Amino acid sequence: MSDVSSQPLLIACLCAAWCGACRDYRAVFDKQAQQSAGAAELVWVDIEDHDEVLGHLDIQDFPTLAVLRGNEPLFFGPVMPHAQTLSRMLRSAAAGELAPIDPAPLQGLPQRLRDFAAER
Repeated sequence: MSDVSSQPLLIACLCAAWCGACRDYRAVFDKQAQQSAGAAELVWVDIEDHDEVLGHLDIQDFPTLAVLRGNEPLFFGPVMPHAQTLSRMLRSAAAGELAPIDPAPLQGLPQRLRDFAAER
């Protein structure tokens, strides 16, 4: 069994182009992605352009973040669209402070997000 802490960290933002909060958050997310190069991969997923990534999931609140270590989900849910919130989430995940969550409700989302990120 591999050391979980050595698995790559992925933070995916699930948003929609029509959402004003998402449009505003995009610059914050992209800036954090540049600052986090090497520590984590951050990927933006427009849920309408790439609905296949969601599978059966229905996103109700924006922005929604999925935080993965390898294919293990550490967080999935809506967040406040602030730079500090994203930065704190990244630091907590990188430090191993986020406990894994039940993957059952996400049914394949972690792997679909990893595949989507690899295509970018």
